[in-house]
Order: sequence, then structure tokens, then C-alpha cells
Amino acid sequence: MMQRRILRGTFTLLAVVATVATAQAQQLPGRWSAERAMAWERETGWLVGANYAPQSAINQLDMWQAESWDPRTIDRELGWAQGLGMNTMRVFLHDLAYKQDPQGFLNRVDEFLAIADRHKIRPMLVLFDAVWDPFPRLGPQRQPVPGLHNSGWLQSPGVEILRDSMRHRELEPYVKGVVGRFANDRRIVAWDLFNEPDNRNGGSYGAFEPVNKGEMALALLRRTFQWAREMNPSQPLTAGPWKGDYVDPSQTLPITTFMLENSDVITFHSYDDLPNLQRQVAALQKYGRPVLCTEYMARPRGSTFESILPYFKQQAVDAYNWGFVSGESQTIYPWDSWQRAYPSEPPVWFHDIFRPDGTPYRAEEVQLIRSLTGARR
Repeated sequence: MMQRRILRGTFTLLAVVATVATAQAQQLPGRWSAERAMAWERETGWLVGANYAPQSAINQLDMWQAESWDPRTIDRELGWAQGLGMNTMRVFLHDLAYKQDPQGFLNRVDEFLAIADRHKIRPMLVLFDAVWDPFPRLGPQRQPVPGLHNSGWLQSPGVEILRDSMRHRELEPYVKGVVGRFANDRRIVAWDLFNEPDNRNGGSYGAFEPVNKGEMALALLRRTFQWAREMNPSQPLTAGPWKGDYVDPSQTLPITTFMLENSDVITFHSYDDLPNLQRQVAALQKYGRPVLCTEYMARPRGSTFESILPYFKQQAVDAYNWGFVSGESQTIYPWDSWQRAYPSEPPVWFHDIFRPDGTPYRAEEVQLIRSLTGARR
């Protein structure tokens, strides 16, 4: 009996040591201190913006390739954002655009930052994205499928690279090339390294996703944090949880734990109504770092400007709604447009603020945003 107790105690101790080692292994060197992160928040003030792509772009490659680069539209639309008092935008890049023409791509990013700076907007740049089409291709992009939400949005990297950990190193020049070029550029407010990395796109492209996507995404995310840290950027690095439970640590997914323990500032996504959102924010505020909601606002789900944005301001939570101008991304249509047809404009827009000509979808929303940001008419 005594021998069994000793063995049981030994196994318990080993399990505790293994658990601690696993937790420590999640934390990579170079993370900002909480004090530095809070100083960043004091310097930036309350950030309000949207997830942005010009109305003329169906996806990231359409936005960034030389043949479809559209600075005139970007300038006009960021002017509308400035008119709302928005001071930031979350903008997605793509590894293939860099691979095709590194210098040309970096020059276009620089031109975009110059346009944004003229409108007093400091973008957050997103390096990778695990959502929607897993087979990105360079060249002319396909036309939007009528009535279909994000019918042409692309994953970065594509599934061929993500599912093969031996190929992850192919992405190192992209990460270091982009972050290194702009590491000390005050026009960039933050780096979002990987959007929803373990999203398996069950409602759209799920049949083409790796069964172990979460594991492969975590391996790439770990490397991406390391590569970006080596560039010593002056801006914070982050990656945002988007599913699961942040409140109960025992229910938190390993990839979520990794993101929370390695982000300089805490970002997250929520398309929930106010009571559920409040629960999430309270859990994330316990980390003692700035909290940014980098995706919210889906009107039919109860995530609206009226219910959510005043709360974000009251809690000093930075806010990026999904969608800005109705365009080729077609995010006025809901997610379930992948399962049911919408032959005409939905009765309630899912995302987006403006029609293509700059007319607000709802004038009262625009007035609310301006009142909260203090924008002058």
C-alpha cells in the first residue's frame, strides 16, 4: 500500500511538472511587459475603426497586387472614415503578394500608410488569415458570386503550405520582410499576426481543411511570433482569440492560451450581444493589458453599434467593427448566405457602414459613431 502511495505521488508530481513545463513552453521570450503595453495604450488613446478593404477589392490579393491597386478609392474611403472620427483600420496583407514582388508590395504598403496618415488613421496590419478560400492564386481574381458573403476572400497562407510544417519556413522572408521594413514606423499602430488561425470554415470550405488545422496553425503562429520578435518592432504584436471560453481557464483551447500568453496587447473577436460580450471583456481585462476587440458588429445577432460601441468606450476597449463600405466582399450578406440564397439586398445588413457612394446605410449609426469619437461634421 505504501509503495502504491509513493508511486501515485510520484506520478502526480510528474503530471504537475509536465503541466507547468507545458505552460512555460507557451511563453516565448520578448513579450512586452504589462507596463509597456499600458504606456502604449496611453499614447494611442481610444482606437476606433473598422476592418477595411476598398470596395473595389474582393480579397487581399485584389487589394495589393499592382494590376488592381486602387489608391484613389482607398483615399476617398479613408476620408469617409476620418469624417466618422475613426483613427485606425485593421487591414489584411497576403504572403503571395509579397512573394510575387517583394519591393513592389512593400512600396504599395508604404503608399497605403501615407494615404492613411493624411487621414489621421494608424492601421493595424494583419499578416496571416485562416478564413475562407484555402487555395489562393496570384493574378486576376474571380468576380463576386451574387449574394454570397465573402465569396472571394482568401486564406494566407494557402492550405498547401499550412498543412506541411516543413514548408512553414517559406513564410519567414515575408514576415521578416514586412515587419522589418516597418518596425519603427509610427504610422502603424500594431501587428496582428494571424487571424482566427484554427478556423476550419465549417460553413464554407470545411471539406478542404486539414483535420489537424489547429495544430498546424499553432506551429506556424509560434514561428511567426518568433520571426516578428526578431525584427524588434516598436509596435505591439498580437493574435486574437475568437472562439471557446476565455472565462474558465480549464475550458480554454491551447491555441487560445498561446495567443493570450504571447500577445503584447490582448485582442479578441466577438459577434455576441452585450451581456455575453461583457463577460468576455471582464475575463480578458484580468490580464492587466490593453484590450482590443478587432472584430464585432453583426446586426442580426444583436452586435450593433448602438448596443456595443458605448460600452467599449466606457471600458476603454478599442473597437474595430467588421466591414466599412459595401463592395465586392459583399459582407452586407450574412454568413448563412453560404447555405441559403439571397436574391436581393438583405432586409438588415450584416456588416458595413456605407453604400458605395458614401451614403450611410443608417444615418443614426453614423451620428452615434461621431458622437462617441467627438468627430466634427
